[in-house]
Amino acid sequence: MPKSPVECHRTQGVAVGSVVIGSDRPVVIQSMTNTDTTNIRATVQQVAELAEAGSELVRLTVNTEEAAQAIPQIREALDQRNCSVPLIGDFHFNGHKLLTQYPECAQALAKYRINPGNVGRGAQRDSQFARMIEIAIRYDKPVRIGVNWGSMDQELVVRMMDENARAAQPKETDEVIREIMVVSALESAREAETLGLRGDQIILSCKMSGVQDLIAVYQALAQRCNYALHLGLTEAGMGARGIVASTTALAVLLQQGIGNTIRISLTPEPGASRTEEVVIAQEILQALELRNFTPAVIACPGCGRTSSTLFQQLAKDIQAYLRQQMPVWRKLFPGVENMTVAVMGCVVNGPGESKHANIGISLPGSGERPVAPVYEDGEKTITLKGDDIAEKFQQIVELYVRSHYAPNSGG
Repeated sequence: MPKSPVECHRTQGVAVGSVVIGSDRPVVIQSMTNTDTTNIRATVQQVAELAEAGSELVRLTVNTEEAAQAIPQIREALDQRNCSVPLIGDFHFNGHKLLTQYPECAQALAKYRINPGNVGRGAQRDSQFARMIEIAIRYDKPVRIGVNWGSMDQELVVRMMDENARAAQPKETDEVIREIMVVSALESAREAETLGLRGDQIILSCKMSGVQDLIAVYQALAQRCNYALHLGLTEAGMGARGIVASTTALAVLLQQGIGNTIRISLTPEPGASRTEEVVIAQEILQALELRNFTPAVIACPGCGRTSSTLFQQLAKDIQAYLRQQMPVWRKLFPGVENMTVAVMGCVVNGPGESKHANIGISLPGSGERPVAPVYEDGEKTITLKGDDIAEKFQQIVELYVRSHYAPNSGG
């Protein structure tokens, strides 16, 4: 990995329920529901789906008295389903009131998210921020101080913009905004510690929507503090744009050792599952070899040699099958997430890639014999032929998992 001044950003470990963020722990994946929190059934269902997909923390909007009242019921319903994923309360504007008036909500949540720009104005800002921190201390809850460039503390903005205007060599506006983000997070964290919240109960985030802005802000944060850091590109967007922008920004920072927990803030397609953001987060961490979540499927892009679409469909089906099986396999077959499966479309690279994978298949390309050799741990074990190659290969993958990753299998 490339060296950088912030590569070894050492952070304190923050316990969020049963999950520890920071220190030397693996990067944690978060997500957020988009249901109305007062719709308890729909919210419980979505939280459970996100947790099953691999989200290790789930954030919920707590914006009304009804939402605050729903939180303990959501927690209870999840516990009844044996879903222990910690819940985070997302508070803006009235969090001090809701946490005060509904102590059951304050206790049921594993962490509070506070936005310094939306806590209040003037003296009210200080007292309302202090109230939320005091409640966090009372119930021994960690806090994410989450600054967002769409809702910055306007008094801080005015102060720092004025200071910059009076400077002998004023900085560019973009540079000042980045500094405002960092200062807002750090000043709020220091204020929280002054009030009695421990440093190992504080997580910082500075969400930007520009890739270069996000990278610069987090590099500055990592140089100036040892708080655990939550990464995420805010308002990342929809589809390929959101995926590429989030991946680009987070990959740079994670490669430098910056970031302890991440969320991919995708705008979902209409009717699409919310779990897509969890899958993207997993793929980023797996591509960087920071964590493994599901067996990797290696497949060629196709060319003039691969006139058949069989290998494309098989690669798609195998990838979906592996991810579908992981909630069960994760418990029964430890280590299976490290497995690699190759699905190749012709003889050029097919056998070689198949041999390098734990298990692989080289499908016949244009003009090749209509057979598909299968390799396990570098050795050819069988040659498939006929119209049911896909079904047979899936069965072989299943048998490989059971024989190599089951406890006491010797795999």
